[in-house]
Amino acid sequence: MGILEVKGVNKRFGGLQALGDVNLSVKENSVHAIIGPNGAGKSTLLNCLVGKLIPDTGSVIFDGQSVLGRKPHEINQMGISRVFQTPEIFGDLTVMENMMIPCFASRDGAFRMHAVENMMSDKDIVERAEKMLVDMNMADKRHMHSASMSRGDKRRLEIGMCLAQEPKLLLLDEPTAGMARADTNNTIDLLKQISEERDITIAIIEHDMHVVFSLANRITVLAQGSPLVEDDPENIKGNPKVREAYLGESA
Repeated sequence: MGILEVKGVNKRFGGLQALGDVNLSVKENSVHAIIGPNGAGKSTLLNCLVGKLIPDTGSVIFDGQSVLGRKPHEINQMGISRVFQTPEIFGDLTVMENMMIPCFASRDGAFRMHAVENMMSDKDIVERAEKMLVDMNMADKRHMHSASMSRGDKRRLEIGMCLAQEPKLLLLDEPTAGMARADTNNTIDLLKQISEERDITIAIIEHDMHVVFSLANRITVLAQGSPLVEDDPENIKGNPKVREAYLGESA
């Protein structure tokens, strides 16, 4: 049993079969990539994992518990954090204030934005946020306005905000989309460090094969809403079915 078990998941939108009999097992403390051409169903699957969509049939079990029927914030509290395609940060707040919000929420639960003013006097929250900024190599940016940062730094901050919640599973939806190559490589290095140093499982959706083969222990390929193959990276590289479906090459 993996920490995440997807069995027989189907999802239709009218006459469109977005997901067809998807089975997926993500081992604990692994980095599992989900790849496939546009329209393969990757984002639909991810949305089923975090409660934004409910499968028509099938099951999604995380750490022994079903996520189906739970709201996104309840799934988050179970131990799943998601990094979006576009960095989801509070642009009008400083880097430090952004990092304090998940530290506060993970400790106290419900959060109201007016509590930002009071957080600065909370020694425990300040210390937790500062430690995470050090871990993310962003301590020197703590007073920066978040909206003024590069896309790579915004992504680094968002990942840190997710880690501050102490998740068991980190879901990343194309985390390097729109980045320059230098920022992409920095993000790869960061995710490698997180995987090696933390007790965490990572599942990543990504189009950049450089990112996938740099990080993944296991790869699932989706095509037309269904799993085409699941294997180790070295075997995926030379698989003719993958080349035909994903790269548009004939076997």
